[in-house]
Amino acid sequence: MGIVRTLARWLLGAVLTFAGVGHLSFARQSFVAQVPQWLPLPVDLVVVASGVVEILLGLSLILLARYRVAVGWIVAAFFVAVFPGNIEQFVRGTDAFGLDSDLARGVRLVFQPLLVVWALWSTGAWRAWRTSRRRSSSTESGLGAT
Repeated sequence: MGIVRTLARWLLGAVLTFAGVGHLSFARQSFVAQVPQWLPLPVDLVVVASGVVEILLGLSLILLARYRVAVGWIVAAFFVAVFPGNIEQFVRGTDAFGLDSDLARGVRLVFQPLLVVWALWSTGAWRAWRTSRRRSSSTESGLGAT
């Protein structure tokens, strides 16, 4: 794993850890504003639980290099799972995190998939998946047999 990918993984881990701490403290109300109204759970439970998950994922990205590929897939899935909150903020027009216009909230929607790509690229998860698919294709076609 190259130094650029490692630094990108650590940076993403730091960002997630910081955001998780924000869930539990200084940015709590902003995160409350993103919880979809249709979610059948107490809003505060969702904010606290997602904050704890973000802290754990962030620390995992930094500390569990051996499991970085699996962690990368989990982080990517987390980003997909919280995307409805970003959509909810856009649809309701809720001001939070300095996003006080439809344009700003819309731009944020575009960047969420980039977080998924960042998680998969920086952990080598995407590369590992492509490599396993190539091996699988070679074996199935008989090219891998000796």
